[in-house]
Amino acid sequence: MIHQFDTVIVGSGGAGLYAALEASQRSKTAVLSKLYPIRSHTGAAQGGISAALGNVEEDKPEWHAFDTVKGGDYLVDQQAAAILAEEAVQAVYDLENRGLPFNRTPEGRIDQRRFGGHTRNFGEGPVRRACYAADRTGHMILQTLYQQCIKNAVTFFDEFQVVDLILDGSTAQGVVAVELATGDLHVFAAKAVLFATGGFGRIFRITSNAYANTGDGPAVCARRGIPLEDMEFFQFHPTGIMGLGILISEAVRGEGGILRNRDGERFMQRYSPTLLDLAPRDIVARSILTEVRAGQGIRGDRRIDDYVHLDATHLGKETLGSKLPDITGFCKTYLGIDPADAPIPVLPTAHYAMGGIPTDVQGRVIMDGAGTIVNGLYAAGECACVSVHGANRLGTNSLLDLVVFGRRAGRHIGDYVRQADMPRPGTAAADEARAFIGRLTDGASGPHGGHITDDMQTTMMENVGIYRNATDMQAAVDRIQELRQRYRSVRVQDTGRPFNTDLLEIIELGNLLDLSLVTAASALNRRESRGAHSREDFPERDDDNWLTHTLAYLKDDSVRLDDKAVDTSVWEPKPRTY
Repeated sequence: MIHQFDTVIVGSGGAGLYAALEASQRSKTAVLSKLYPIRSHTGAAQGGISAALGNVEEDKPEWHAFDTVKGGDYLVDQQAAAILAEEAVQAVYDLENRGLPFNRTPEGRIDQRRFGGHTRNFGEGPVRRACYAADRTGHMILQTLYQQCIKNAVTFFDEFQVVDLILDGSTAQGVVAVELATGDLHVFAAKAVLFATGGFGRIFRITSNAYANTGDGPAVCARRGIPLEDMEFFQFHPTGIMGLGILISEAVRGEGGILRNRDGERFMQRYSPTLLDLAPRDIVARSILTEVRAGQGIRGDRRIDDYVHLDATHLGKETLGSKLPDITGFCKTYLGIDPADAPIPVLPTAHYAMGGIPTDVQGRVIMDGAGTIVNGLYAAGECACVSVHGANRLGTNSLLDLVVFGRRAGRHIGDYVRQADMPRPGTAAADEARAFIGRLTDGASGPHGGHITDDMQTTMMENVGIYRNATDMQAAVDRIQELRQRYRSVRVQDTGRPFNTDLLEIIELGNLLDLSLVTAASALNRRESRGAHSREDFPERDDDNWLTHTLAYLKDDSVRLDDKAVDTSVWEPKPRTY
């Protein structure tokens, strides 16, 4: 079946919905999602969205931009960071005007809380910059934008899994997708395609990411010759629930929660004397792991699954109930504790991809270090790399990234489709996808993909985690290559067509294997420590040789690596201290 739209958006999280909202004002727009839209992972974002409103204390967008650049260990493109911070204020007010129920100060203004790495006056101390709706900020953004898209008559194709991108040279013409309800292939012809498929934390064994976060957009683009940028930088959030990875929001520390080791010591005063528990996430995660390695975890056994305590008992039931109700509920449900009565056992969990599909500040996809544009192809949100997060994202900048660059991309698409011709790719565009799915469902015997998934996630967690070295990462590259070879013989166990989740999981596994290889190869190549990429064999940042973005091209069984310059036009890179 062939469908025609001016704009096709793949992914229904915050970035996809905001882009759809803008594009739909000037074009016939469709959103494809493998989930019901309000189940998208944006809904899991808890603590807030950053903007220098200055409602609680003095703040400026310039301070916010600087914090973003410094927090990203100077791998951030600085003009993009300036756009992010400057447009943040209006973006938040736009969300408010569309109906988002922010928490309020006694005077009726949008309330703001502290978050890691956000400071006043270029680093003098923490600032209240995160605008929030209790600890359900992402959920409220998702609901607000979805309702607005329904109002704007956006067409939704729910439970459609995109499997291929249609390119004619350097021009996008649409996508190919599987309808989960029937198993049928659909071709969506479009003047403009935007990927907003979110992250790919499922490459790791312990992650805050939902099962649906399998990197579909980056993987599809990579197989079509588009490079992926800065894939070695993957953030481990410091505070996941012990053993589960379910996130305990940074908002707990923003409200005054304290990290403590087995002696009850507030150990962050040794690692970040200025910002303490609100240092950037890469620093806090490494500090926790350093305590564990020194035998100062709660168990004291130096094992990788040891943990520390996040103490919020002094905040009291009223504050926890009014400002952190979901976190309180998570602790009661999954741990059987009330955080007002007992500390929360936490350890770092794989959380956020700083890298992804390279784009410019309009969301247009870039195919090389020279900035060559792929006509009609866009990306926004976690699957994209603008780059406003560099080597380490600051908390609350993710929701901001979604709305600022989702909106920008949607507006640019609205202008682009006015002068673009409607492509007519025909049914032949689906031939490769049909052949691929046919191989998986041809009835031949073959292994199930589950064991490959387990092996991949364990390999990445143990060898490409918080601390890295050449030996472990080379082992990861070799092992992922072996798993990709085994994947070629995988077959579905369920040969039915309607709602074949077995088929869906195998498609997702192929995406994760490709992204695991690109991530491990990019990490092995970068011989320095910067932000979330921390190498024990190269412990120092090396601006002379490595102040560059990585571009990784997936080619069959290998990864070709290139680079492109970082925009340092505003602030000169300096040592990163807090």
